[in-house]
Amino acid sequence: MPSSVFLLMALATTPGAASARESAPAQHVSSSQGPSADSSSTQGPASQGTAPAPETVITDLNAYPRAGDSGAVLDLGRAAAEAGAAALRAAALAMGKSATPRGPLADPDTSYARGMEALQAKDAPTAITQLSACVEAAPSRVDCRWELGWAHSLENQWAEAYTQWSEVQKLQPDHPDLKGALAQARGQAMLQAKLSQGPQLINRPPPPANAKVRIRAVGDVMLGTTVPEGHLPPDGAGSVIAGVRPLLEDADLTFINLEGPLCDTGETKKCRSSKNCYAFRSPTEYGQYLKEAGVDLASTANNHSGDFGEECRRATESTLDALGIAWSGAPGTVATVERNGLLIGMVAFHTSPSCNHLNNLTTATGLVRVAAAEHDIVIVSFHGGAEGSKALHVPKGREKFHGEDRGDLRAFSRAVVDAGAHLVIGHGPHVVRGMEFYKGRLIAYSLGNFATYGRFNLRGPQGLGMVLEVELNRDGDFTAGRILPTKQVDRGIAVPDPKGAVIKAVRDLTAADFPETGARISDDGTVQVRGKGPVSMR
Repeated sequence: MPSSVFLLMALATTPGAASARESAPAQHVSSSQGPSADSSSTQGPASQGTAPAPETVITDLNAYPRAGDSGAVLDLGRAAAEAGAAALRAAALAMGKSATPRGPLADPDTSYARGMEALQAKDAPTAITQLSACVEAAPSRVDCRWELGWAHSLENQWAEAYTQWSEVQKLQPDHPDLKGALAQARGQAMLQAKLSQGPQLINRPPPPANAKVRIRAVGDVMLGTTVPEGHLPPDGAGSVIAGVRPLLEDADLTFINLEGPLCDTGETKKCRSSKNCYAFRSPTEYGQYLKEAGVDLASTANNHSGDFGEECRRATESTLDALGIAWSGAPGTVATVERNGLLIGMVAFHTSPSCNHLNNLTTATGLVRVAAAEHDIVIVSFHGGAEGSKALHVPKGREKFHGEDRGDLRAFSRAVVDAGAHLVIGHGPHVVRGMEFYKGRLIAYSLGNFATYGRFNLRGPQGLGMVLEVELNRDGDFTAGRILPTKQVDRGIAVPDPKGAVIKAVRDLTAADFPETGARISDDGTVQVRGKGPVSMR
């Protein structure tokens, strides 16, 4: 006897249930038993020997009479009918599943091995199929769920990745790297949701017709680190930038790349030994020196922002918030400031999905388009490219460093300009690079090291820095620019460079890498648009 019949029999023992069933329209309930013995005289398809209709269940509870209707059932009877309908639905679902028996589950070890092989080959669809089979066969296997999350991430399926890693958290709360993975997936999923919603427009008066903003930007800043020991400036963090403070302060808006967290706790997994440790953690109090030097905008999108985990990353953001320094870095974040009647947005990118992801052009350009719709002027910052004295030039195509994909910086920079960026500022190689104009927008591919105390190689070109000054009008058009040369001395003290060595370096690199679109750079550091460059399309 089908389970639905047992359920109907059970309903009959409940007061009021019979009247509820009897008052229900006939099409809501049928029996898979076929015509009863006393139905042979009934006219219709069933009496003509045709196959009985497929079993259906009560799904429309509104078909039952309501209290107060003519012939209505008691509330108790309706409750019983509703309970029975729910039970019937569950029974029918179970019967439907049993009607199509599934084959044997895959061997989880085999599925895992095949999934890992596909992951190593960057074949994400196959990896998802195989690792999903492993999870289905062995739901409590942490390794299958962990790697399945990464397979989903390769396809930008961040909600699915978050689901798998959340299950890992239940099964093994102390799994290494779990906090970072969850934060990364959560951030990217929220970014995708943000992009699907589009820009959030606000009513505000247009900027003044003659509005301009003068921006000063520098590259990497790290004023000293507590790990490993012995790398804090003996005269305090203020001494690292005391000589260049006037250059930072004299602007409407000052930008830095904050190379490492501002945090007093946390542990790092990057250090194999105290001698080979390139994980940075500056004391929280060092943020005050940045504020006093006039810093308004900070990028936290780089390969050191997560050196001491997610808690330290969040502590850095809280410190910057408390100081009134706007920041961008985590997925979906856009820094916003207002100057001279202009609403200015800054979006910072890095070659990792733990930040606004430079290597995902779809979400990168989508985020810039949203920022451009919400702001008068948009600045894009990126941390990418290879590192060191051999990384002075901007290659065509993707850059690799120690096996890591450090981005196709030409393609990225031009794509974000097409999406609405008015100024693009690069950093990451620890050396300066050339500059070009694309559609009238300045792209500075690397500003180099600016103030990096204690743990950086500052020999040769790695010791040269600059303050890049750019003036933009209300439409984001470039109206003026210049390079203010700096250098680092001793263990990383930033000072002005009266010889201007960086000006010649940037000019030579620009001529070599961008012969047609490169900026025209004068001996005094003045930056101008080259006549051969593409004109603005905006």
